[in-house]
Amino acid sequence: MENLKKTPLNEVHRELGGKMVDFGGWDMPVQYPAGVMEEHLRTRTAAGLFDVSHMGEIWVEGSDAIVFVNRLTTNDVTQLVDGQAHYSAFTNEKGGVVDDLLVYRFDQNKLLLVVNAGTTEKDWYWITSHKKDEDIALTNASADYCQIAVQGPNAVGILQQLTETKLDEIKYYWFTTGRVDGVEAIISRTGYTGEDGFEVYAAAEFAEHIWNMLLKTGNYGDSDGILPAGLAARNTLRLESGMSLYGHELSDDITPLEAGLGWITKLQKGDFIGRDLLAAKKEKGLDRKLVGFEMIDRGIARDDFDVYIDDQKVGYVTSGSPAPFLKKNIGLAFLPSEFANIGQEIKIDVRGKHLAAKVVPTPFYKREKK
Repeated sequence: MENLKKTPLNEVHRELGGKMVDFGGWDMPVQYPAGVMEEHLRTRTAAGLFDVSHMGEIWVEGSDAIVFVNRLTTNDVTQLVDGQAHYSAFTNEKGGVVDDLLVYRFDQNKLLLVVNAGTTEKDWYWITSHKKDEDIALTNASADYCQIAVQGPNAVGILQQLTETKLDEIKYYWFTTGRVDGVEAIISRTGYTGEDGFEVYAAAEFAEHIWNMLLKTGNYGDSDGILPAGLAARNTLRLESGMSLYGHELSDDITPLEAGLGWITKLQKGDFIGRDLLAAKKEKGLDRKLVGFEMIDRGIARDDFDVYIDDQKVGYVTSGSPAPFLKKNIGLAFLPSEFANIGQEIKIDVRGKHLAAKVVPTPFYKREKK
């Protein structure tokens, strides 16, 4: 454990009784004493607090910032306006996903890329190695920031007590700069839970202060107050919401089209790395597609379990677990396109038993919009 990277909140997690694990080289809390189920449900019904400071932050600044990032990513950066963010992906020459990321536009000369923790170094190499003669400066500022997510129906009310920024005016996938309890911060209406909420970026030295104030204003300790939530709840929340996890639904060998991310793959925007192969695959038709499924037989399909149709192995589970809020056992899997249809019955090899499941629409869970 000595060689693991630590977020600025490492000591706080330990004080709160967090069960610490090695997560891609980071010492992170997988859960707290309340347990995964309660952390998940509290995020759905009240609020959950997540340390996502292990994520990477990379600045792209200069007159060619938009042109450069547009060449490296699948979504259309030219469509962003100041104060807006979007979800995107880096793709390689084969159309596989190097990483998925968020792109924030501060102005036409200043973009922030937020990338996954386990791929930050790989992404930094990827970005810098593809710089040509563009007028840009690249800065890996990952160590400078904490990132704290407050998620759930009470998130707005909790964070609003700590800022003069009018949170109701920030639309989903938009952001602003402001102060959180006096600390300069980026306040972003984004998240990875399927709930409304915010991600707050601030200087790493203020991480404990912001975290503790959010627990305080969220009435931590009350039966319906905010709960700190670990990696396990973050995973079950994103799975219920049908969101991809890099290394599972996405990888260097999985295209965004196969993973159901055609909506962030703007083939018509002009050239980007992997575009021609992706266009050819789309025209030819995909061999496989990502689907959602729920178990019919009793049993939990876990990551990497094999999927069968008529005793023939046809695919594999990318993510699988119980869905605490939905009270079902669910998962995502790759299937040949001809079988990737709602209602298709499949069998999943769960420890030697072929258990029945069926393909269902995703996302499994969708919050009610107010």
